[in-house]
Amino acid sequence: MKRVYITAALTCIVILFATIECFRLLNLSSSRDSLTVGFVYDNDECTPYTYNFSLAKDAVEKKYGDKVTILTCSNVLDDQMEDPVRELAAKGCDIIFFNGYSELVRQLAPEFPDIAFCQTSYMDMNGQAVPDNYHTFKGEAYQGRYVSGIAAGMKIRQLVEEGVISEDQAIVGFVAAFPTSEVISGYTAFLLGVRSVVPQAVMRVCYTETWSSYAEEKNAAQRLIGGGCVIISQHTDTIGPAIACEEASQKQPVYFVGYNQSMSEVAPGTSLVTSRICWEPYVLAAVDALMSNKKIESVVSGRIHGTDVSAGFEKGWVEMIDLNQQAAAPGTQEAMDSTIEQFRRGNTGFVFRGDYTGINPNDPTDTCDLSAGYTENENTSYPLFHYILSDIITIDNQ
Repeated sequence: MKRVYITAALTCIVILFATIECFRLLNLSSSRDSLTVGFVYDNDECTPYTYNFSLAKDAVEKKYGDKVTILTCSNVLDDQMEDPVRELAAKGCDIIFFNGYSELVRQLAPEFPDIAFCQTSYMDMNGQAVPDNYHTFKGEAYQGRYVSGIAAGMKIRQLVEEGVISEDQAIVGFVAAFPTSEVISGYTAFLLGVRSVVPQAVMRVCYTETWSSYAEEKNAAQRLIGGGCVIISQHTDTIGPAIACEEASQKQPVYFVGYNQSMSEVAPGTSLVTSRICWEPYVLAAVDALMSNKKIESVVSGRIHGTDVSAGFEKGWVEMIDLNQQAAAPGTQEAMDSTIEQFRRGNTGFVFRGDYTGINPNDPTDTCDLSAGYTENENTSYPLFHYILSDIITIDNQ
């Protein structure tokens, strides 16, 4: 009889533990009723880069309504990241998105294992050891830059054909923040897009040494315009270069190609087109994953590199907006669409390819021959092309 009682007791214990485990598994697979989502911005929504990123926040609010609580911190400098992170953690954030490039985000993530930290990539994460709750992501911006270059090239060709400028005046200018690989990759793709239409085009680059300074960016654009550039683009955070083009256009032909945010309101006569990284697909998918208690990378649609993800036109992570039909050359939309279709089909090898040699500005012995092509974003979402193309790109910071 004693054995019967013991057997019965053991059976009950096994059943109890099995029931608990079933409830645990069911709870893990079930959807959450609510989520607290944090956004930490390196600037505020008055600047194009942060405004563009904030559209993802708006998309989350639109999709989930009162199921999500949104908390934001703006104007957070890289070295001031710790306090906002701790503040959002204390307020119960389940996931936090960062558009800044602070190393502190990765360092702080292990302290809060129940919070997903999702940061726009700022370095090559391939092979890097990262916490399980730390994720990086970025749209493959070089694709939009190349298509932007096509629009610029079409305009230059029109100006040459109409006799407004001569062939040797096919010069584009680029206002750049810093000589990082992200910036260099972008302006190189832009110039190669221009040269796919106007093979003799060259570029002058002016660094501002800051991401966000209206005065510095406008001054840099004015210097490039004064040096003969007929198209200006940028990888900085203010409307300064667009304003410089609009003002200068009263005296000489000059046009602007934007990034992140349409400049048609501030430069209606000179803005041609804008390319933007679309942050919404990743942010929405990451929130969806947490809502469903799933791993983020199992839900996000893109090129997965561990906990790092990238994608381009094919997944809607990059797009062209606001082509100015009044200023753009005839046939520009069709030329852009044709190239975008190639990207959507997975054909990307034509961008960084040609009879060019690139030189690493920090090490002249490090060169890159583009005759065999270069594949950007192959193993990481962060752009790695960091070579200055000899003879056709001039760094002009005098």
